[in-house]
Amino acid sequence: MVYTRLRVEEKLLIKAFEEEGIPLNLIHESKILFPLANGEDFPLNAPGLVLNRVISSSHAFYVSRVLESKGFKVISSSDSIQSCADKVLTSLLLSERGIPVPRTYLAFSPESALEAIERVGYPAVLKPVNGSWGRLLAKVNDRDAAEAVLEHKYTLGNGVQKIFYIQEYVKKPGRDIRSFVVGGKCVAAIYRVSSHWITNTARGGEAYNCPLTSELVELSEKAAQAVSGEIVALDIFETPQGKLLVNEVNHSPEFRNSIAPTGVDIPGEIARYIKTLLLGGEMN
Repeated sequence: MVYTRLRVEEKLLIKAFEEEGIPLNLIHESKILFPLANGEDFPLNAPGLVLNRVISSSHAFYVSRVLESKGFKVISSSDSIQSCADKVLTSLLLSERGIPVPRTYLAFSPESALEAIERVGYPAVLKPVNGSWGRLLAKVNDRDAAEAVLEHKYTLGNGVQKIFYIQEYVKKPGRDIRSFVVGGKCVAAIYRVSSHWITNTARGGEAYNCPLTSELVELSEKAAQAVSGEIVALDIFETPQGKLLVNEVNHSPEFRNSIAPTGVDIPGEIARYIKTLLLGGEMN
């Protein structure tokens, strides 16, 4: 397992691997030194299976991509990390599979972004194309607010921040859903409840068990497949009409707040899935 910090999740995974009798080699990302040119010895012996728990999505992508080039099976794969970390790619891949998503636009100028906002109507949501934990989201309630936010992003931001990702504001019932897919199977889901429009548990949302209906399971598993995700968490919105929309997919999910309310041993599910890969020889 390659990791950045031994958070609660990584410690629970270590314990789960021990209980399943899976030998584990821990590698901190600061110790990585990967030769890229041919002719130099690689520090790890392939084939092997690597669980990538590096926090930075850009660091995680390169870790997976290099290891894959040397014959390793990596979870998450570089394709999956790239697909999940970039909200534009996520939206495209989900839409291409016919998976319902919020109405979303991509623009490259404040003028086009303002047109997109007025198409989806107020309030509208602006998001960075990369990011997590509900950071740097902006809900704009009228044209004055939209013009101000767009001007600030375009004037003060870097090139990536000048890519405008505009989404309709979904009037959620004071909650959203986070579901977990492990090895293609939806194993658990929680409601994230908050009085704030951002319901992430990292922003104070409270977790409650969400029943695994056939609709939720099918949607979660299809969305995970769309982004080539083996171990992922999905953020799902409920519309006022009761329709489910997939908002985002996380390639390296946190799950500490989801075990107790669901009663599901999520790290155990992950360890058992990896054990099946090891026993089945699915390393490449």
